[in-house]
Amino acid sequence: MTGRVRVLVWHRATPETGLYVVDAYHGISNALAGTPGLLRNELLRAPTDAASLVVASEWESMAAFQAWEHGPDHRDTTAPLRPYRDRERARPFDILEVVAAYAPERS
Repeated sequence: MTGRVRVLVWHRATPETGLYVVDAYHGISNALAGTPGLLRNELLRAPTDAASLVVASEWESMAAFQAWEHGPDHRDTTAPLRPYRDRERARPFDILEVVAAYAPERS
């Protein structure tokens, strides 16, 4: 077990709102720069469903993620993306512990 955690937050965007989602993502990412324990995040789009977007973040540990999530700035910082949450999903987010990882050697 690596101890790392991945958090996926699912969103829906129309052609009209897609740029708002991208802009909100960049604004939130800038606000989160330097957050203890946050290793990286990405905005991903499903190639088979252009309206489906997910913010995937990687944290060094569950404790680091929970400290940020329960901190005073979490809700305000992520508020710009909240209107775009995918309400069609049973849960618009997933928290996953990395059990094993593999990275091939690069030549």
